[in-house]
Amino acid sequence: MHLGITGQYLARYQRIAADNREIDLLPVTGAQRRFVLVRSLDPAGRPDIVPMFFAFPRGTVDPVRLRAAANHLAARHPVLRAHPEVLRGTPALRLAEPDVPVERIVRAPGEDAATSVRRALGAWTAQGSPLRLYLAEDGPDAEEEVLAVVLDHTACDGQSLARIVEELSSAYRDGIGPGELAPADAAGELAAYREAVLMQLDAEQRAGSSAALEYWGGRLREVRERAPLPGLRAPAPGALPTGAAELRLPAPASGVPFPSLLDACRATARVLYGAGHVSPIGYPWGGRPAAAAPVVGCFLNTVVFPAGTDDAPDGPAGDDPFGEEATATDWWGDLDRADTPFDEVVHAARSAGSPWSGRLDGLLTVDDARHRSPLSLGGVAGREVHIDGRHVRAPFAVSVTLGPELHIRMVWNRHMLDDHTAEDGFGAFCAALPATERADVTVG
Repeated sequence: MHLGITGQYLARYQRIAADNREIDLLPVTGAQRRFVLVRSLDPAGRPDIVPMFFAFPRGTVDPVRLRAAANHLAARHPVLRAHPEVLRGTPALRLAEPDVPVERIVRAPGEDAATSVRRALGAWTAQGSPLRLYLAEDGPDAEEEVLAVVLDHTACDGQSLARIVEELSSAYRDGIGPGELAPADAAGELAAYREAVLMQLDAEQRAGSSAALEYWGGRLREVRERAPLPGLRAPAPGALPTGAAELRLPAPASGVPFPSLLDACRATARVLYGAGHVSPIGYPWGGRPAAAAPVVGCFLNTVVFPAGTDDAPDGPAGDDPFGEEATATDWWGDLDRADTPFDEVVHAARSAGSPWSGRLDGLLTVDDARHRSPLSLGGVAGREVHIDGRHVRAPFAVSVTLGPELHIRMVWNRHMLDDHTAEDGFGAFCAALPATERADVTVG
């Protein structure tokens, strides 16, 4: 029987749990397995974190009430009080008591709120709560304060973020804490979470069939990441470690044009890495199994799109084998195997002859925020804001948010890409989109 990486993982986890009678040990999904692996390979041991930033009028946030509300969420949702660890080479989550910190950041001389928050996030360690909150002010005369709600990526995906914001607002409004969750409710949530993860692993094991691995091996055989290695260049003195540029467009009536965005990433890769290559571009896709409870957790998978950067041949656009139409066709084919876990896909590519290490040349994330409620504390809705300069693991990452308008934002790692080249790459991304108003592009 073909077990694959997922089946082998589940067998090892079950042996460890049985040998130690570990009732506080939880299995991890393929996505969580990837994040634990990436962290272990990072020279600095940095985890992937997901921050949300909200500006409130100064004095709105009550830290004591907020901490009680956050710990209520951690008591309710097992993944918000679980810590990744590796036992005999096997990743798992270890349950702990809810202990969500709310840290009021003390500004260093000359710092603003954004700088203070970046410094705090840069000090994030793998040990501690997977959910943490930070409160920063610009100064004694500032009219606003910034609240950062930050999660380890092993604890969340896009669906979870929306629920966490909604439940944090409700718990804060009602003034409830962890002690007000009935033991039976906590046990039910734990059982639902464990069952959802096991169902996800079963789906991932089926998605790692020999046929699916053969497909991905063929798709990714030519992938050879072209990004320069980290450390080859350093940002200018005093510059942030990342650069950023953004574009705002009218929201398309038909929703997010995902194949167009992937094709735009291909245009960016051509500028950044040159023509004649196949760059791996990763994007999150998927969710919980249909029969699973809507638990908080990390159930998305990172799908890899091999972006060919060959120059388009002369002739009509329809003759371009690397154009948007071909991108859409290939993407639809990929979606039929989008549940195959990332580590299985990397193994399939290498078995097919690719030297690909699993490192991605770019990332694309899409967020539909049209029906997402803002964080509300004490009846005051927070204004979601961006804070630049945070670590990005890939050379470049594009995030697309669909709300009243289509907000496209690219950040790049200045240790890997210089600003001029990256800005040219973002320009190519914008030019590849249909009906782009390039005057709306902002570089920062």
